[in-house]
Amino acid sequence: MTAAIYARVSSDKQDVDLSISAQLKALREYAARNGHPIIREFVDEAESGRTSERPAFREMVAVARRKPKPFDAILVWKYSRFARSREDSIVFKSMLRKNGVQVISISEPSQDTPTGRLLEAMIESLDEFYSANLGEEVTRGMRESASRGFYLSACAPYGYRKVKVKDGSRERVKLEPYPPEAAVVSRAFQRILQGRGLMEIVRELNGEGIAAPRRSSWGKTTLHLILTKEAYTGTLVWGRSSKRGLPPIRVENAWPSIVSREDFDRVQKMMQDRAPAVIHPRRASSRYLLSGLARCGHCGKALVGQDAKGGQFTYYVCGTLLKKGPKSCPAHYLNSQKFEAIVIEKIKGCILTTENIKELVRVVNEELDLASAEDRDRLQAVNAQIEDTNGRLERLYDALETGKVKMEDISPRIQQHRDRLKQLQVSRWELEARLSQGYIEPADDETVGRYVGDMKELLSESTIADRRSLVKSFVKEVKVTGSDVLLTYTSPMAAHGMLREGLSVLDTVQYGGLYWARTPHWSTRLQIAQQRLARMVSWHNSVAVNPGASWSLLPA
Repeated sequence: MTAAIYARVSSDKQDVDLSISAQLKALREYAARNGHPIIREFVDEAESGRTSERPAFREMVAVARRKPKPFDAILVWKYSRFARSREDSIVFKSMLRKNGVQVISISEPSQDTPTGRLLEAMIESLDEFYSANLGEEVTRGMRESASRGFYLSACAPYGYRKVKVKDGSRERVKLEPYPPEAAVVSRAFQRILQGRGLMEIVRELNGEGIAAPRRSSWGKTTLHLILTKEAYTGTLVWGRSSKRGLPPIRVENAWPSIVSREDFDRVQKMMQDRAPAVIHPRRASSRYLLSGLARCGHCGKALVGQDAKGGQFTYYVCGTLLKKGPKSCPAHYLNSQKFEAIVIEKIKGCILTTENIKELVRVVNEELDLASAEDRDRLQAVNAQIEDTNGRLERLYDALETGKVKMEDISPRIQQHRDRLKQLQVSRWELEARLSQGYIEPADDETVGRYVGDMKELLSESTIADRRSLVKSFVKEVKVTGSDVLLTYTSPMAAHGMLREGLSVLDTVQYGGLYWARTPHWSTRLQIAQQRLARMVSWHNSVAVNPGASWSLLPA
C-alpha cells in the first residue's frame, strides 16, 4: 500500500503536539515498518487545524482525488493533525474514500469498519471539543490580562516601547513612551490642531529625515493611522473584532499618554470635517467662487453654478430648482459675476479692515515668542533622533567588528542610517540658524496697511483657486432668500469678539473662530503664528447679530 504523509503544527502557542521534524520521523518509521512506500510528503507549519484553508492540506486533497489515485493512504500522527473540525473531517475523508484513499493515524489506530469508524469519530469529537475549549480558555485569559491594562499585541505602537513588569510570579507587558518617537507623535497632533494638512506634515517629517514606523519614509496612510490610534491617549482597547461576539475591553490610563483626550478628540473632529465625504471633490475644483458656500434660503439646497449659451453667461441656481424644474422652489437665477462681486465687497468692508488686522497682528506679535519655543522643542526632538541614529550605527559597527554579521548583510542598513543622519543634521542646522535670528520686530501701521492691501488685491486679481481659498477662510455660508442675503463669516475681532462695523444695509451673523489662508506677501513666521492664534482664540464661538435692513441683489 503506497502512502503520503501529512504533518502539521498549529499557529496556537498552546499546541503541545510533536514538532514537524518529530512527526515526520515517526511517520517515516511507521511507513518503513509496515512496508508502505512514501510517494509524497505534505507539511503545513503555523497553520490552525480549525480551518481547511491550509496550503499543503488543500494540495494534498487535490492530488489524492486524481484519477488514477497516486497513493492509497494518508498517514498522520493524530487525527487532530488532519483536522480539528468534525465537519471538515467528515467532508474531506468522505471525498478521499470515494477515490479509495484512507486516512490512517499512527498513534490512534482504528480499522476501516463501522466499529472502527465510530471509534475514529469519537476521537475526532474529543479533539474538536479540546480545541474549542482551549480557545475559550485562552480568550478568557487574554481578556483578563487586557482588563488589567497589560499590552497583548505583538508590536508596540509607534511612539511607545514594551516594558516587562512583575505580576506575581509572571512577567507581563506594559507600554511606556519612547522619547524620540513620542515627540514626533505629539508634534503631528499639534500640527493638525494648528490647521496643517496630512501631506504638509508628511513632507515636513520626510524633509527632516525622521524615520517612519517600519518604513524608510512617511506616507499619508501611515500618518493617518497614527492620528486615529486611541492608544496615544493612554487608553487600551482590545478585542474589537471578537469572533465570539464579545464586547471589546477598554481600560483608561493603562499607560502614560502622549496626547491628551481633549486634543485627540479635536483632531478626530478636524479630520472628519476635512474628509471628501464632507467636502465634495467637485467643489474644490469648481470655477465658481462661492461653490459649496452659497445656499438657498427657501429649501436649504446648495446654489449650483450653471452656464448658459455655451458659457457666455453664468448663474447660481438652487439645486432643487435645477433638478425638479419650475415651481419646485421660488428661488431665482443669480448672475454669478454680480453676486460674487457683492459678496467680495462685503468681505472687504466688514472683515479686511485696518482695525481688524491691527488687532490680529498685535496678538500675532505676542505669539512669535511661542513660535521660537516651538523651534526649541523641535530642535530637542531632532537631537534625540540624532542620538538614537548614532546609537543604532554604533550597534551595527559592533556587530560587524565582532563577526556576528557580514558586511554585505548590513551594508544597506548602515547606508540608510547614514542618509537619515545627514537629513537630521541639516534640520538641526536650519533650526539653530532660525533660533539665532533672535527677536523679530513687531509689525508697524505701514506694514499692517500693506497686509490689508495685499489681501484685498488677492480677492480681486488672484486665480480662482487662491480667491476661493481666501474666501473660505472667512465665509461660513451665504444664504439667499429672494433678494435678501445673509452672510455668516469669521473675523479677527477686538475685545469680547464682537463685530465692529457700521453697515446698516446688511444682516450679518458672525461665526466664531479664526482661519486665515496663506497669501504671497505674508512671512512664513507670521503664517505659523496665525495658525497658533487660531487655537488660542478658539474659545470664541459666540454668534453676534447686528440689526439692520438686509442688502439686496442687483437684478439677475
